[in-house]
Amino acid sequence: MPQVYFRCSCADRMLPELCAAEVADLTEARDEAATAVRMMLALPTGDDWRVWVMHVLDDLGDEIFTLPFNAVMGRLQ
Repeated sequence: MPQVYFRCSCADRMLPELCAAEVADLTEARDEAATAVRMMLALPTGDDWRVWVMHVLDDLGDEIFTLPFNAVMGRLQ
């Protein structure tokens, strides 16, 4: 799995492909996805990121796994 691609969506929107990364395995792909989610969370957009999901795709465009943004955000205080 040399290259993975990241795309974000919510119920009514899908953003164009965010970025790509070369990874050695699924653990590294998950870590890269979490880093990309943190970058999105840092943007001052006013979006409710709790309802967004990061889609991780292989080089054929097939989804490998998803990472909900709220899993990266942690529990709200």
